[in-house]
Amino acid sequence: MNALVDADIPWDDLVTTALLGTGRRASPVPSLPGRDPATALLDAAAVHTVRRRAAALPVPARRRPGPAPADPRPQLPDAARRRLAGMLDDRAGPADGRRAAGPDLLELLPQWLAAAGRHGYRAPDELLPGLLDAARARTDLRPGALALAGPRGLWLARLNPQWAYALRTPAAGDPSPGDGQRVWREGLFAERTAVLAAMRGYAPAAARELLAGTWATERAEDRAAFLRTLREGLSPADEPFLERALDDRARDVRALAAELLASLPGSALAARMTERARSCVTPEGGLIVVEAPDECDAAMRRDGISPDPPSGHGRRSWWLGRIVEATPLAFWPARLGVAGAAGAVALPVADGRRADLHAAWCRAAVRSRDAEWARALLGPATAPPAPDGSPGCDPARLLSVLPAPERAAWAARFVAAHGLSDAFRLLAVCEAPWARSLGRAVVDALGAAREAGGYPWSFSGVMGLVERCADPAEAGRLSAGRAGGADHWAEAFGRLEGTLRLRALMREELGG
Repeated sequence: MNALVDADIPWDDLVTTALLGTGRRASPVPSLPGRDPATALLDAAAVHTVRRRAAALPVPARRRPGPAPADPRPQLPDAARRRLAGMLDDRAGPADGRRAAGPDLLELLPQWLAAAGRHGYRAPDELLPGLLDAARARTDLRPGALALAGPRGLWLARLNPQWAYALRTPAAGDPSPGDGQRVWREGLFAERTAVLAAMRGYAPAAARELLAGTWATERAEDRAAFLRTLREGLSPADEPFLERALDDRARDVRALAAELLASLPGSALAARMTERARSCVTPEGGLIVVEAPDECDAAMRRDGISPDPPSGHGRRSWWLGRIVEATPLAFWPARLGVAGAAGAVALPVADGRRADLHAAWCRAAVRSRDAEWARALLGPATAPPAPDGSPGCDPARLLSVLPAPERAAWAARFVAAHGLSDAFRLLAVCEAPWARSLGRAVVDALGAAREAGGYPWSFSGVMGLVERCADPAEAGRLSAGRAGGADHWAEAFGRLEGTLRLRALMREELGG
């Protein structure tokens, strides 16, 4: 029974093991011979529950933490400090869940944090807990919040397990080789991931060797998480390790290793996929003829191709797409006898296979960040958009590959030609704050929707983007759009105008 009442067993360890099961995670409770580990775990949890409900037992005092490190950066101006406090207080939102009449301050927080970072400010000490809580709830806040929190924020995060996410970010700093080895051996999962990611940035080979040294003893879910850190600084030197990972017993690990190898155009996996693609895609008299594989053999499964497609996908089309997606894009112009991506995309495809082929090229262009192929697959912004739910390329993902100015210009032309009905995802990938041409095009399109008798709530998503992304200079044009009555559009334009003017004021509070 002593094991059952051992106060040194953390409650969180008992809960985690109970949720995962003793078959997947070793029980922290020593079990007597012949006794079921699961039963011992539940008995220990019952004793802990009684103890927690009855009273907290005295425990040895923990060592007092050292003082917080100094942060020499300047403090926020008073007005900006009050603004940050107000935004953090506003994060609970309205009690009834409805959209508030005024601006949603929390939605403006990411760009406010970015602007404060450009000025080189640091967060006030008394606001650090609220800032860390906000970033815990929203991952998009983390880069700006942790940069503003600085070394004192990391010091505070080490004292609260709920803020452990901060230790997994590059803001945690680059450990020395000795410290990295120690944390890798002794640290928590979040700390080990942070060390591996940091080392991958300045010593990629050492990080890979560190992972290889403990690979066989890591849990499957941890192996997959650690493997993702190899995206940073991925190079041909990583290929032997990734090839071995193709034989891992965990499916997620195998799939991730295949994805990383496909990102190396000179890898053996890319060569194997190229040979498969050569047999599947053939040029014949200015036409592309596509023949999908008849089966998913063992070699294809080892290279990350699942034999069972997701619901709604044909098996042979699924296998074909995975092969083409993993084939280096540089292979296709020579194979098809054309000069470049635009020529390949323009060729007709036989037997209704165009959507399958182009969708696979789309995924390959996004993964490799190939702007030439993304541009060719997008086509002109004035062309009619594909119907909702139609198979093929994803314009928003392709648009994200283009340089930010070209992205904004393409989206502006699209909105001018087609309005806002199909524009939300395209606008969401445009860099904020938007270029003036894009903001004008969106405001004009909202005015056109009003004139056509549309309803403002049909464009609530777009209006939310306008609030956060349009240049504050558009406030004047929105003010002009309010003329003509007190209808719902006038109310919506008033909200947009008020938010843009608030953003301008927030920028002034930060010092320009």
